[in-house]
Amino acid sequence: MAPNRPSNYEDDQVLVEGNSHVKTVILNRPLKLNALNYQMVLQLSEEFQKLENDPAVGLVIVKANGKVFCVGGDVIECYRYSLTGEWALAVKIYQKQITLDYLVATYIKPVVFLINGAVMGGGAGLSMNASYRVVTENTVFAMPEAAIGHYPDVGASYFLSKLPGFLGEYLGLTGARLNGVEMVACGLATHFVPSKNLLLLEKSLHEMDVAEPNTIQGIINKYTHQVQLKEDSVLHRLNFIDHFFSKQTVEEILSSLEHENTTLKEEWITKSIRSMKAVSPINLKIFLMSIRKGRFEPLEDCLTRESRISSHILRRTVSNDFLAGIKATILEKNYKPKWEPSKLELISNDMVETYLTKIPENEGWKELQLNPRDMREKAPRAKL
Repeated sequence: MAPNRPSNYEDDQVLVEGNSHVKTVILNRPLKLNALNYQMVLQLSEEFQKLENDPAVGLVIVKANGKVFCVGGDVIECYRYSLTGEWALAVKIYQKQITLDYLVATYIKPVVFLINGAVMGGGAGLSMNASYRVVTENTVFAMPEAAIGHYPDVGASYFLSKLPGFLGEYLGLTGARLNGVEMVACGLATHFVPSKNLLLLEKSLHEMDVAEPNTIQGIINKYTHQVQLKEDSVLHRLNFIDHFFSKQTVEEILSSLEHENTTLKEEWITKSIRSMKAVSPINLKIFLMSIRKGRFEPLEDCLTRESRISSHILRRTVSNDFLAGIKATILEKNYKPKWEPSKLELISNDMVETYLTKIPENEGWKELQLNPRDMREKAPRAKL
């Protein structure tokens, strides 16, 4: 597979390799854990559009260089714009990213993601609605945005709400991690392939004569391993998760966890309580509101709503938690952000509802515009 550009093209943060009918798109920012900055989003958008319009290309593979697939978006860009009052520019960057996510989710050609390593935030938004999501023993999934004063977005209210029961609420409110086996079991991933076989899988896909769905599925199945959940996996506790995380409010969820923890003393409950008490209170409420709406909405509506919410976060309409979170966890690394409001009970429903309102266009803000595209059914299918 010869790269389209010379191997010494070091500034290229997105690479494309392959033959005439199968292409591999590579995230190439390993020293930054393949965090998606604006340049990468623009390159990815350009490449995906080009490949979709190329009649010779029948399959697109996406992988990453380095030990991490993608830890999310490069939030420092948006932080700086929000800090200096140029939040509308940050919104444009954000909207470009979720427009890319929508393009991949509605892609007319099959896309195979080879997710070897951590996939979080924007990395999940890019991959979780694709046709094939291959994970390995190195894969770790998480949506820990509330810890940096944000909330699980980039389509999370759509793909997390499609998980069994109220598992999506649990993952988004606690930032809990799942391994590759658990991702397949709950439907976040479609196949588990040992990392040592990924290059063989990719090579076999490139050697296809015709990129046809049954052929693609057959090749991936050839390298797929059937694996079992470990006994201590939280996915064995789905009845408990549904009991706690089906509550109507974050306060009720947390209270029920604390009450149960006085007698049950399970590690996952203790970790859930600790996490929910440490992260941004208002963003917990924003996420719960968002995912509950996402259960009944198509992807387009979820992304449009999340665009509005994130615009208010960058605008600092109600809270400065995004700035406080980035400063404490990424810049200063003291991990002691000062959240405001500081407690769940200080956050009214009206404050949360404000995040759903349109911002006046005379402030430089525009509503997200997604060109209508067919959304093939790619919702997570649990194997529990």
